Amino acid sequence: MRTVAVISKPQKPDLAPILNELILWLRDRGFEAILDPVSGTYIHSAQTVPRHEMASHHPELAIVLGGDGTLLAAARVFAKSKVPILSVNLGSLGFLTEVRLSELFTNLEGWTCSQCHIESRAMLHVDIVRDGQLFRSYEALNDIVVSKGAIARMGDFRVLLGEQLAMSFRADGVIVSTPTGSTAYNLAANGPIMAPDVNAIIVTPICPHLLTIRPMVVHGDAQVNVSVVGVPDQTFLTVDGQEAVQVKVGDNLRCRRSEHTVQLVRLRTNQFFDVLRQKLKWGER
Repeated sequence: MRTVAVISKPQKPDLAPILNELILWLRDRGFEAILDPVSGTYIHSAQTVPRHEMASHHPELAIVLGGDGTLLAAARVFAKSKVPILSVNLGSLGFLTEVRLSELFTNLEGWTCSQCHIESRAMLHVDIVRDGQLFRSYEALNDIVVSKGAIARMGDFRVLLGEQLAMSFRADGVIVSTPTGSTAYNLAANGPIMAPDVNAIIVTPICPHLLTIRPMVVHGDAQVNVSVVGVPDQTFLTVDGQEAVQVKVGDNLRCRRSEHTVQLVRLRTNQFFDVLRQKLKWGER
């Protein structure tokens, strides 16, 4: 049986009738739905699979019902398997999840008829090196962020491109982002907006204590090394704002473009600036 994976936003019990209709629609067209555990709490008429195991079922499509956060979590689940993702916006902003709920079945019809465009988004790979040894590795669609917790003291950071020192500064933290993540935390920290198909990595200090430090855009093939020279207690590395690990003085974060990409299903192409105008009021006075 051909399968389609479904991942849902938590605490959305009103998804139950939508999921029921979606499962019936898929079955009528020869697809069996596999649900993540969150979806399984809303409806019990389909197979439930832990998220980290969903890619091993080789679904032909992943449908994400939620906001950008739900999509970011799904992206890390399916990036290595290159399963295309159709994301439906149930959140407040929904910058990545462009499809409205009312357009769900229109987009699904387009996908089944091979009328949709697959948009490839670059990801970041980060290795945390501690005491000269690989400590942990992560993949991110938006960004990796080093920032302090509740304590108001700043940290000391050095950013190297390969072995070349690019900047050294005191700040609340630093963001390393993909072009996709340029409209997320990077934008709030006065970083540049980049079209998602640009081959680049953005490095943005968070509230640096220097007037001369500005965000930096480097080539997508560069290796960005962030050295943690000095940090207050409870300073964390966060991945797409979801996974977190505490960082220590001396940690080295080696960031580069991932070998994996996220495949997003789009019924219409070249919508990036349309979304900027609609969601962020780009260019309006």
